[in-house]
Amino acid sequence: MLSRLCLLTTIVWLPTALHAQSEPPARFQLYGGYAFLSNSVNGIPGAHQPMNGWDASIAFPSWRSLRFKVDLSGYSMANLGASAKPYFIMAGAQYSRRLRRESVYVDGLVGDGGISKYWGPNQMLGDTASFVTLLGGGLDTPITRRFAFRVDGGYQWSNFSLLNPTTTMPYTYPGLPRYFGRITSGLVWQF
Repeated sequence: MLSRLCLLTTIVWLPTALHAQSEPPARFQLYGGYAFLSNSVNGIPGAHQPMNGWDASIAFPSWRSLRFKVDLSGYSMANLGASAKPYFIMAGAQYSRRLRRESVYVDGLVGDGGISKYWGPNQMLGDTASFVTLLGGGLDTPITRRFAFRVDGGYQWSNFSLLNPTTTMPYTYPGLPRYFGRITSGLVWQF
């Protein structure tokens, strides 16, 4: 009876052990590059100004092609008499698949955005924090064994509002942007 139990255990666990040995080890991904956001946070209709900035992220070792990812991005804007440097801190999941040499992925991130106090048109008072979401994806093309070139795109949502100076209650006016297109490109270091 004991020998049958040992044989059954070996039959069940052997394929799992062989499969684990055939997969390459999971690696971290550290990314940094240029970022473009389709509109400034105060870009009402007729005054759209895209924002340029930077993007950096780290993706942790994968489990079944799914990674935990942390993304940081910052931009510069000067629009409608106000200048500001909004930033976004997000975290979420990245699911990737290999297609020959390239790797394609989709990601969903949530987090927080921040900006200076007087970012509204003509330096009006505004919220300094907002909930942010990002749905997107991208393509990694290997350059060397450890480095790849990444092109990434996505759809970002944030909810910054202006503040009434007398009551400091948030309000929005028609056309205040909430939805943004985001494109980034840069280098990925896999270690």
